Amino acid sequence: MDDELVRTLLKAQHPDLADLELKEIVGGWGNQMWRLGDDLAVRMPRFNQLAEPLRREHQWLPSLAAQLPLPVPTPVHLCEPSDSFPRTWLITTWVHGEPADHAPITDPAAADVLADFLKALHTEPPADAPVSERSTLAPSPGFDEVQAYVGRADEIRAVWEDALAAPQWDRAPVWLHGDLHPANVVVADGTLAGVVDFEEIGAGDPANDLAAAWILLPEAERFLDAYGADEASVRRARGWALTRALFLIAMGINGELGKPGGKTHWGPIGHAALDRLL
Repeated sequence: MDDELVRTLLKAQHPDLADLELKEIVGGWGNQMWRLGDDLAVRMPRFNQLAEPLRREHQWLPSLAAQLPLPVPTPVHLCEPSDSFPRTWLITTWVHGEPADHAPITDPAAADVLADFLKALHTEPPADAPVSERSTLAPSPGFDEVQAYVGRADEIRAVWEDALAAPQWDRAPVWLHGDLHPANVVVADGTLAGVVDFEEIGAGDPANDLAAAWILLPEAERFLDAYGADEASVRRARGWALTRALFLIAMGINGELGKPGGKTHWGPIGHAALDRLL
């Protein structure tokens, strides 16, 4: 996938946008992205995955965006597969700022910004909303080799066992982002300026999103107080934060080893999150 392909696709499906400036954005995971002009973005799946994530985002995010206090990549056009590119792709609005894995949050007041955002997001969805696949903790945090590399086995086990023992969410499911980590939020002037990548959007237990307290913020307590998180949700959220920190460390290791998809700069982010959590 390159600029020429994107131009070809735009000319075929949205010729009114085809002459706008294109700039490929390095990074991403499942999608390759270009900035299109000043205010739009093109997202194209790297893999022959199902079209459902982008279609789900296109269906549900526009109505949610209106109630959210931060900018999000609102879908503009869902673009169909073709002979030139046999996958569904998406044109969205552009969210201005730097990804938090390159420009960390430093302003303590970002805790209040994130709490306000999640309170606005965590509303009861319609009955036909997709169910989040990130609502139930697995029997173990996984990443066994990473755990061995990190050490601190007793501390990790204590957090995980406490998360599993916490009372489950027994209220109506709420809308979740489902994948809040540093590459999926953007920062300006040290504070949270936007949230991106809603492919995991679905209904479930808010504890998954509350894990961002340890993953994104320099200090968790202010956020948890501002959000009004109950004790059981905090305990479950710590479990989700543990798996996310281990994942970030794993990607850092893969980067050091030169493996595809590895991101060396994610390692220190994961270690810092784990330190805050433990």
